[in-house]
Amino acid sequence: MTIAVLIVNWNGGDLLRRCLESLDRQRRRPEHIVVVDNASTDESLQLADLRRVELIRLPTNVGFARANNLAARAARRFDALALLNPDAFAEPGWLEALASAADREPTAASFASQMRLVAAPEILDGAGDSYHVSGRAWRNGHGVPGSQWPAADSEVFAPCAAAALYRREAFEEVGGFDEQFFCYFEDVDLGFRLRLRGYRCVYVHGAVVEHISSGLTGYRSDFAVYHGERNAVWTFVKNMPGPLFWLYLPQHLALNIAALFFYPWRGQGRVVWKAKLDALRGLAQVLARRRLVQGMRRTDARTIRRAMTGGITAPYVSRYSSNP
Repeated sequence: MTIAVLIVNWNGGDLLRRCLESLDRQRRRPEHIVVVDNASTDESLQLADLRRVELIRLPTNVGFARANNLAARAARRFDALALLNPDAFAEPGWLEALASAADREPTAASFASQMRLVAAPEILDGAGDSYHVSGRAWRNGHGVPGSQWPAADSEVFAPCAAAALYRREAFEEVGGFDEQFFCYFEDVDLGFRLRLRGYRCVYVHGAVVEHISSGLTGYRSDFAVYHGERNAVWTFVKNMPGPLFWLYLPQHLALNIAALFFYPWRGQGRVVWKAKLDALRGLAQVLARRRLVQGMRRTDARTIRRAMTGGITAPYVSRYSSNP
């Protein structure tokens, strides 16, 4: 298996340099590295050693989703695409563990990493993503001591794209990331579409990175809230199979109404209202894409449901994050 690592940078500062240095220390070196710069205005490109990478400089910030799609097109001659954010620093065995898992799991198209917090490496930032029937997503194990998390590979709904491996053919088969999303929830949406096509996702416990959660966009920032809350609606509407859509629509509506009450309490009422209104404005385009996505579905609704998390209280009591 040949692997290309894709990195999307936007004002990463010294983080990009640290990220690339972590790739230099890999026991299993990637065959190629593509860095797409989303019109950075800082010195991140000057600080990093880019002599061994393919650099694509964009004149404007096109978003995480489109930038990764452009990087994937530049890496079409490789078997797999390993995504790594500039604020994620891979342990030496990271890529080796992902490649080994891909060899062992031929029915899986995507592979999630064990992400630990840079500020507290003993604490998990995530161990793959869960998707709730209401449309909420979260990182498994976020905030849990790593010593308390099972030291084994397991199936999860989708990987967090901050540190993940995708089989390139499967990535292209479902159309890559949805560029309408710009960023946030784009990895959950991609993972959902891969599941609809019959592919599995495996969390690889030995693929470890240290991650600065939302290191580029800001944890709980208005930017993160807007894109996360808007894109959560689009993910549910586009991907949820018909029988499950109508069954869980009441929970999805309740979740969105709850957001309209929760975020004003945190001082972000205007942001969340704009997110939900823009989600409604974009529904015609999303519904058109839904017809395409559901028309390509190869998996029955019951199998999709088994991959999700259920329960009325789960999206509210779980410690989650939908950040890229």
